[in-house]
Amino acid sequence: MAGFVSHFTNRLDAKGRVSIPAPFRAVLARDGYEGLYCIASPHSVAVDAGGNALLGEIEARLETFAKLTPDHDALAMALFGVSETPKIDGDGRMMISDMVREHTGITDQVTFAGLGYKFQIWEPEKFREHRAEATKRALAMLSGELVSTATPGGSV
Repeated sequence: MAGFVSHFTNRLDAKGRVSIPAPFRAVLARDGYEGLYCIASPHSVAVDAGGNALLGEIEARLETFAKLTPDHDALAMALFGVSETPKIDGDGRMMISDMVREHTGITDQVTFAGLGYKFQIWEPEKFREHRAEATKRALAMLSGELVSTATPGGSV
């Protein structure tokens, strides 16, 4: 798999920056995206981050809505209008913005969790709680006890 995998927890420096894990930076470099694309996750207290693969998923989702309609504009606003594009410095660090802090509750540590085409930015304790629930849900889906609520084309 050439996407974002595993999870890493790093500490913020005195200037509010955090090092993006080297394997994630390598995926972004292969993806060809300069910097990083970030949006508040619509279904968790995490920030979705990535490059061209994430943007492609968002654009594919938007293409299912007629342009110049309220639904298209609302989705475009939620996924593009309130997004951020932090730069990654030469040492592989990004600044943790107010949006990221407010949505996630991050204070001094950040957990990065790979989801294939994107990764998520979490406050570490909230990540541990989410991981436990996600594991339970995944095991229930795999055993046939729970029917997936995924929409066609996947979720952003």
